[in-house]
Amino acid sequence: MWKIREIEFSNPIVIAPMAGVSNPAFRSIVAQYKPALIYSEMISDKAIVYKNVKTIEMTQVFEDEHPIALQLFGEDIESMVEAAKYLDTQTQCDIIDINMGCPVPKIVKGSGGASLMKTPEHAFRIVEEIVKNVKKPVTVKIRLGWDDKSINVLHMAKGLELAGASAIAIHGRTRAQMYSGNATFDLIKQVKENANIPIIANGDITTVEQAKWVLGYTKCDAIMIGRGVLGQPWLVRELIEGLNGNPVSELTMIDRFDSARKHALKLIELKGEDIALKEMRSHLSWYLKGLPNSHKVKDRISQMKSFQEFDRILKDYYDSQIGESAR
Repeated sequence: MWKIREIEFSNPIVIAPMAGVSNPAFRSIVAQYKPALIYSEMISDKAIVYKNVKTIEMTQVFEDEHPIALQLFGEDIESMVEAAKYLDTQTQCDIIDINMGCPVPKIVKGSGGASLMKTPEHAFRIVEEIVKNVKKPVTVKIRLGWDDKSINVLHMAKGLELAGASAIAIHGRTRAQMYSGNATFDLIKQVKENANIPIIANGDITTVEQAKWVLGYTKCDAIMIGRGVLGQPWLVRELIEGLNGNPVSELTMIDRFDSARKHALKLIELKGEDIALKEMRSHLSWYLKGLPNSHKVKDRISQMKSFQEFDRILKDYYDSQIGESAR
């Protein structure tokens, strides 16, 4: 049991914010497996302030998603505060998170995301001013530093805590590493040893064994899973079962395909069939990853435009595998 301020969690599995992925359709699929907390994809502060229609739609929270953190990115104190106040009073989110870890060039170019780790005092002021102006808990996601020559995660974590952050998630890479190399956890362990708020460890956790090791080594309150759940949202259930010492549930191919279909239908409901099926090209590839002969349907996936095609690909693949096993 751990908590962020008054919000209590029964397990240590947190779902990371992933740009272009963590929309309500994806979140609702993952939510079925009962993670402690789910983060939204990052949302622009200025787009909220300017009442951009698509951005305001991104702040919508559905009943089955709680508890959920809506994540803001930006660097201007005034607009960050105004956007946070909107999330606080006009949305059903449980937590407001500040993105200080996104490494993508178009985000850091605008001085948001991980670029805020280059200006710690400014980052602290953003959090301090937001905390003063909202009632919901404010959390922050950071990295180890900008690059190997400017690793400042210990200073950042302490300053963010003093500024009023209720929890901090730390990705075990620098911005310069992007998503390459291996995540490291020594500094995250040191942050936890010196922190008085929950610390969430993030980076390369995809198995029960890794989850046990990271939690045991760092003594963090929770672990954050990102790319590991792409195409396998049931990983959440496997991690919870494994960490509790229970046998991990068997997953059939039908279970896997049912999840993919539900995901596609929810995305169609959210974005319409044309856009949804283009987005599902990546997701379906992830759902099929690791299955025998899945490469044979790669071209069909990359060209599918309708749910009918999507469903036919799954049925044809399933029938082909049943036929193979019968030989």
